[in-house]
Amino acid sequence: MTIPTRTAIIAGNWKMNYGPQLAANFARDVIPELGKLMQQYERIMSILCPPAISLAAVRQVLDEHPLARVELGAQNMYYEEQGAFTGEISPKMVSELCSTVILGHSERRTYFGETDEMVNKKAQAALNYGLRPIICIGERLEQYEAHQTEQVIRSQVQQSLANFSAQQAAQVVVAYEPIWAIGTGKAATVDGAGKVISLIRQLYCNMYSGEAGAALRILYGGSVTSANISEFMAHPDIDGALVGGASIKQDFVEIIRKTIEAVKQ
Repeated sequence: MTIPTRTAIIAGNWKMNYGPQLAANFARDVIPELGKLMQQYERIMSILCPPAISLAAVRQVLDEHPLARVELGAQNMYYEEQGAFTGEISPKMVSELCSTVILGHSERRTYFGETDEMVNKKAQAALNYGLRPIICIGERLEQYEAHQTEQVIRSQVQQSLANFSAQQAAQVVVAYEPIWAIGTGKAATVDGAGKVISLIRQLYCNMYSGEAGAALRILYGGSVTSANISEFMAHPDIDGALVGGASIKQDFVEIIRKTIEAVKQ
């Protein structure tokens, strides 16, 4: 089997920051810089994921810079196409503006009760509308301390990533985000993250095929900054990062710069 060359992804999850005006201002600040960097190397993808209310504003800025090669992603969506679901946005709506959607983030699971089953339904809906799902998985602090990481990850992979067709399986992106590292300033070690990501890849191979597992892009998320991104990108199984707090700062540009330097080597 030929091991594919996987395109790196750096996605910025802005979380509940920046309404339309601030989002547009920040996008105008960083997109030209990101565009210059993206022209240096083709095998990297940059995705901005603002709040739903700011998607249209950032889309307009992106449309002003068509050569920048920066994509737009949503932070969440519902799995139904339309209907009486107050406050939700559908995959059809998201697909009008975005290429990508983050699903199953630990904050959605923890604060809003999203289950593996719900995340899987959302993922299948996203794929049906041509959206690239970034499906998040990761263990809580108490699970990590109880040495239950493998058990938790195995269960989340087998349920959140289930029942894809071969074509769908090839479009999925996974983000491993240990919950104890998100927003805490305490990132996982490269070796620790790498072992879990290698497990995810092997599980995906078992569920679909060796080719699907080898092609699966798996990102690390959890206190990623420009100071540690190079270390993570040096690991052969880590294909990029889902960046939180640093994605709403100029540091995001530096993260992209250092990622390009790392993957070029």
